[in-house]
Amino acid sequence: MIKVILLIDYTSEFDRKLLRGMMKYSKENGPWLFYRTPSNYHFNGSREEWVAKWAKEWKADAIIGRWDESKLDLLEGLDIPIVLQNTRRRSDVYSNLTGDYIRTGEMAARYFRKKHFTSYAFFGIKDVIWSDEKCRGFREEVMKENSRYSLYNEIAGTTYDRQSLTDWLKSLPQGTALFCCDDAHALTITETCTMAGIKIPDDIAVLGVDNDDLICEISDPTISSIELDVENGGYQTCKLLHQQILSKDKKQFNVFISPLEITERNSTLVHNISDQHIKNIMKFIDENYMNDISMDEIFELVPLSRRSVELRFKKATGVTIYQHLLSIRVEHLAYLLRTTDRPYVDLAYEVGFRDINNVSRTFRKYKDSTPLEYRRQFRVMNDNSKSDKQINHE
Repeated sequence: MIKVILLIDYTSEFDRKLLRGMMKYSKENGPWLFYRTPSNYHFNGSREEWVAKWAKEWKADAIIGRWDESKLDLLEGLDIPIVLQNTRRRSDVYSNLTGDYIRTGEMAARYFRKKHFTSYAFFGIKDVIWSDEKCRGFREEVMKENSRYSLYNEIAGTTYDRQSLTDWLKSLPQGTALFCCDDAHALTITETCTMAGIKIPDDIAVLGVDNDDLICEISDPTISSIELDVENGGYQTCKLLHQQILSKDKKQFNVFISPLEITERNSTLVHNISDQHIKNIMKFIDENYMNDISMDEIFELVPLSRRSVELRFKKATGVTIYQHLLSIRVEHLAYLLRTTDRPYVDLAYEVGFRDINNVSRTFRKYKDSTPLEYRRQFRVMNDNSKSDKQINHE
C-alpha cells in the first residue's frame, strides 16, 4: 500500500477537483492511502517538524502540498518524493504541481478580443506566480493591438482596501474587460461593483479562473470563468509519483495544468460595440441561439433595411449575422460534447441546429474536427493518455 500525505486546501473547488484526479488514479492502481491535514488542525511548534515526525511515524511514501520551499529543510532527510503545489514560485529542487498560467491569460485576452473590447484590466496578487503569469499572458496578448491596459495588484497576505479598489474600478473606461486571477477575486469585483453602482457587464465585463460553481453562481451577476484541467493534473501527479516510488528515482518532474475552455455566465454576456442596433441583434442571438430563429426574425428587431443591417453587422464584427449565429451554436455544442455523454445529434438539436446532416461539416469549419473527433480528443485527455500536453519532465 502506498501512503501519501496531502497538505492542500481541500475546501476549495480547485483542490477538490485535484483530489478527485488523485482518487481516480489510486483506485485504478491502488491500494493507496491518503492522509489529509484536518482543516482545523493547529500545529504545535513548527509545521515542518510536525510533518517530518508524522511522515516518519506513518512511514509515508510521498508528500504533496502547498509549501514555501525555503522552509523544507527538515523534510530533506525523509528521503521520499515531495511535490509542491506552488504558490509564490516554482521549485528548482522539488517536483511541481503547477499551471500553464501564461496560456490561461492569453485565453482570457482572446476571449475578450472576440467581443470587441479595446480597454482591458487585471486584478490579482503581486509576487505570486499563479497570478503574475496570468497577468503577463493577458497583458502581452492585449498589448499586441496597443490596447488600453490597467492593473490592480494586492499584496499577498494582506487585506485589500475596499475604497482603493472602488476608486480604481471607477477610473476604468466604460466597456472595460476585467480579468481576475481566480474566481474569489472575481467575486470581490462583482461585490464591489454592486456597492459602487457599477454595472456588470455593461460598464465592466468580469472573467475569473477555476470555474468554481459555488463562487460563480453565488455572485450577482453570475461569473464567467476559465475551466482548468485540474482533475487530470491530480491524476498525472499520482502517476508520476507512483513511477518515482517504484523506481526510487526522485528526479524532478513538473505537472502543468492547462486551461480547457470558458464557461460563460452573465458577467461577460455583452459585446463592446457602439452600434446599439447591432448590440440588440447580438443580445437576441445570445438569448435565443437554441431556438429555430430565422433571419427575417432577426432583421425585424431593428428599424433598418436588411442590406443596411448586414453591412453594419459585418463592419462591427467582421462576420455575417449567420456566421455569428453558427459560431455561438458551435461553441455551445462543443461545451456539451466535452461535459456530457449524450448523442451528439441530440446535443446539436438542443443548441439550435436543425439541418443535422450539415452539423459535422459546420463544426469542422470552426473546430478543425468533427463533433465525434472533438469528443474523442477530450476523452483521451481525461483518460490521461495525452499527458504530454500537461507534463514537462526535467
